[in-house]
Amino acid sequence: MAPNKSDQKVYEGEVLGSVKRTISAVDGFAALSQLVTVAQECIEIHAVEQTKRARLHTYAAAEIQRIKSAESIVKGYFEQSFAERRATFDALFSRLDQALEQENSQVISEVLRGIVDIAKTSPLADLGDLGQIRAALDDPDQVWDL
Repeated sequence: MAPNKSDQKVYEGEVLGSVKRTISAVDGFAALSQLVTVAQECIEIHAVEQTKRARLHTYAAAEIQRIKSAESIVKGYFEQSFAERRATFDALFSRLDQALEQENSQVISEVLRGIVDIAKTSPLADLGDLGQIRAALDDPDQVWDL
């Protein structure tokens, strides 16, 4: 979005006046002084903005690293959690097959209830409040047990 004319700082001045006249040394020095002052302001603004950009770049790099660290932790958690769930489901379906072969309705019912109970839960449910997870991720002393 282009800045409005009203938002721009405009430097105006009358160096020579409305009547043509000879420029005195004092007028020349005043104009030069004004040029130096404006140039110094521009240099200072440039330095401040460059510092802001550097801080923003550093902040972005740090946040990206934190995201990558959190991603690694979450990936590890899901790999472990889903591996455990898969092993549990494999065992339950194996028991279900055995119960079906034996035509044992009580075991079939219990195994099916176990399968449904595990299927109802999500690995994310074990993580708890996501706000607490964010606080833990922000804590550099947090120890993660997977």
